[in-house]
Amino acid sequence: MPTIASHLAVAATASSPLLDGMTIIPHILILGGTGEARQLAQRLAATNRLRITLSLAGRTEQPLPQAGEVRRGGFGGTEGLADWLAANAVDMMVDATHPFARHISGNAEAAARATGVPLVRLERPPWLPVEGDRWIDAADVAQAAALLGTEPKTVFLAIGRQELAPFRTFARHRYIVRSVDPVAAEHRLPGARYILDRGPFAEGDERALLTAHNVEILVAKNSGGAATYAKIAAARALALPVVMVRRPHEKPADAATVDEAVAKILHWAGLPQERGE
Repeated sequence: MPTIASHLAVAATASSPLLDGMTIIPHILILGGTGEARQLAQRLAATNRLRITLSLAGRTEQPLPQAGEVRRGGFGGTEGLADWLAANAVDMMVDATHPFARHISGNAEAAARATGVPLVRLERPPWLPVEGDRWIDAADVAQAAALLGTEPKTVFLAIGRQELAPFRTFARHRYIVRSVDPVAAEHRLPGARYILDRGPFAEGDERALLTAHNVEILVAKNSGGAATYAKIAAARALALPVVMVRRPHEKPADAATVDEAVAKILHWAGLPQERGE
């Protein structure tokens, strides 16, 4: 599998957007939907020397304001993404999707190989347990539901609205579901309570929420990042167990942070590096 380093080496020698003194505005496609993608788009757009297209899958009904051009919806698999890269003269692609968005990441890798478009993978580090955490490891959401046990509990589900189905089998529990957008009627859990909210959250507010609802156990995906970590810290403070769904893949060895991705892209495009404060 090509690495960031090999892609950039090829780009620097064979497909740099600055050739023979002709200034061409490089087109960067960012596969987004995360806070890191939004930050990256803002910083790259601020150079005024790059064309930025930020692609959102469309799962969030009211996304936050984004920098650059924004497109919504899928591409139609690997072939559709490869066709879009060619049709829109994309010079570099950044996969800054959610760590659990394994399908689009696979499509991005395959489309990059098929087209020769350099690919940068941006992924936030996962959370790691610290002293006081009571984590129960789960391979996926289905196993997380099964790990809740036979005794009825009040369960706080902080896994979004797309993967609630496995919990229907375990209707003995009382569920509290938090999501950014409303859960569709066909996906709702009988008797569950629904909370609409968008992070970042404060630890004190999360403790108050868990206490007010008499929550006994949490289910969360190991998304990483600071925006939603407060619930994990709150559970630790309250000595509550957390069923933690691990990521569907190991963190790629060549995954970049926002700062690293900015530096790589600016270097590849032959643009000045950002100055520190």
